[in-house]
Amino acid sequence: QVQLVESGGGSVQAGGSLRLSCLASGYTNNMAWFRQAPGKEREGVARIYTPSGRTYYADSVKGRFTISQANAKKMAYLEMESLQVEDTAMYYCAAAPVIYAGTWDRPSEYNYWGQGTQVTVSS
Repeated sequence: QVQLVESGGGSVQAGGSLRLSCLASGYTNNMAWFRQAPGKEREGVARIYTPSGRTYYADSVKGRFTISQANAKKMAYLEMESLQVEDTAMYYCAAAPVIYAGTWDRPSEYNYWGQGTQVTVSS
């Protein structure tokens, strides 16, 4: 069992930046960030394959968000720049031992979830 704790959410104006952090209680091969806005489905934002550091991004955040790892690969960060109003959502950290190719952005692929941290972007 892996426990995940997120931090770093908050309110920012459009164009601003935030950094989210996720601390895992144990090592897993895959760590990811998802987000869910009111009335919308949870969507994958970014994933990092821990052994190699390879990263994957949703098209909507490419070039603006960066996922990285640290602390013996038990910490995952999400650096968010050029934030837009549409980025407003609850952001969740997720982890899984195995992710099949092409499905990293599906919530069903992940075994462990954090409690979420709110990100609000105002115009």
